[in-house]
Amino acid sequence: MSKILIVEDDVAFCTMLKTFLEKKEYEVATAFSGNEAIPKIKKETFDIVLADVRLPDRDGITLLDEIHKSNSDTQVIIMTGYAEINMAVNAIKQGAFDYVSKPFNPDTILQTIQKALNTSKAPIPTKNKKTPKSEVSTSQNEAFVRGVSDASKKLNEYVALVAPTRMSVLVVGDSGTGKEYVASSIHKASKRSEKPFVAVDCGAIPKEIASSEFFGHIKGSFTGAVNDKVGHFEAANGGTLFLDEIGNLSYELQVQLLRALQERKIKPVGSNKEIEVDIRVIAATNEDLSLAVKEGEFREDLYHRLNEFSIKVPPLKDRIEDLMLFANHFLEESNVELDKHVVGFADEVLEAFKNYDWPGNLRELKNIVKRSVLLSQKDMITLDILPNDIAYATTSAKQTYGLFKNQNEQELILDALEKANGNKAKAARMLSIDRKTLYNKLKQYDISL
Repeated sequence: MSKILIVEDDVAFCTMLKTFLEKKEYEVATAFSGNEAIPKIKKETFDIVLADVRLPDRDGITLLDEIHKSNSDTQVIIMTGYAEINMAVNAIKQGAFDYVSKPFNPDTILQTIQKALNTSKAPIPTKNKKTPKSEVSTSQNEAFVRGVSDASKKLNEYVALVAPTRMSVLVVGDSGTGKEYVASSIHKASKRSEKPFVAVDCGAIPKEIASSEFFGHIKGSFTGAVNDKVGHFEAANGGTLFLDEIGNLSYELQVQLLRALQERKIKPVGSNKEIEVDIRVIAATNEDLSLAVKEGEFREDLYHRLNEFSIKVPPLKDRIEDLMLFANHFLEESNVELDKHVVGFADEVLEAFKNYDWPGNLRELKNIVKRSVLLSQKDMITLDILPNDIAYATTSAKQTYGLFKNQNEQELILDALEKANGNKAKAARMLSIDRKTLYNKLKQYDISL
């Protein structure tokens, strides 16, 4: 049985991960700080050490020396947030096996652990020796639910069409619609799938350090630059750089980004040396970038550079046929994460879900399902544990197609037929009636197609 040590100061997350891995028949020990981990590392031999990149008393990188001194065959996997990717890349250069980005699907960590166990320990790189980029992976391996609605089918077709190309892609959609999942699925279906997928939230980067975050810096280049830093471009070299909420970039950084994309070269802050990079850029926004261009807030040349191919991610309200596919997927994820065994949703919950508008889209649905799984004391999620605005959502709260309960039947039928592009079978499903009833209604209102 393989032995794993988890070093993580988030007690709840650490406990959850320990429980999950033990169910997969691993022997698991935990430590909530670096100082607590060191005696265990010296006393026992672990096959894998999962270490958070930031700990209360030290960072995960400083554990590497202690681990290597105790047992050079122990593989170290760093757990990191996107804002700390450069630290994780440095850890790999110092001898860590790989790193995974939080939050991650449990299957992601299982795959990485198995890969580490199946890989013989490579020599620890020297300071001047760089780890091959193919060994660096920041990909989100979370499952992508494809959906069966017409909107989802069109989305999937576009993803399959553009993925094998080198084209830059602009993913447009409301907040919470799953733009990063779309970007990740494009990467996985591309010829770069074995290389890094680096996701960057452009709205979370302070303007003062943006250049350093994207292009890196060298030690001593400015106050606080105590070490060399790898930027997002170099971390994604050979793979895909996902720029979320691209509209939040300052005008100055837009200029730098355009130059890097055109010349395929970057220059770390404080360095005179240019570094060649080969990356594919996928950008995402919930804004109207074309309007931002007209108003002079976004560079037109950068907009066209990023928008070689555009994909619109539909809101959840336009994918009602997919609603329960997503809900059941999030239910399975939540059961694993929370170590619960909720079987499904009560009928009244399904009705409430269909009546609700889901302004927060998939992100809101995921959060509601996770919250419900946590609160549920039964096999089924029931109405009483849902937030009131969802539990008491009615057909009047949104435009729905509940015939026999609405005086505007004819308008509802016409609207459903329009949204279904004249497909009577689909329109009937949207109206929650069978096709025979729909045909009778069409005859009643003298509606011909």
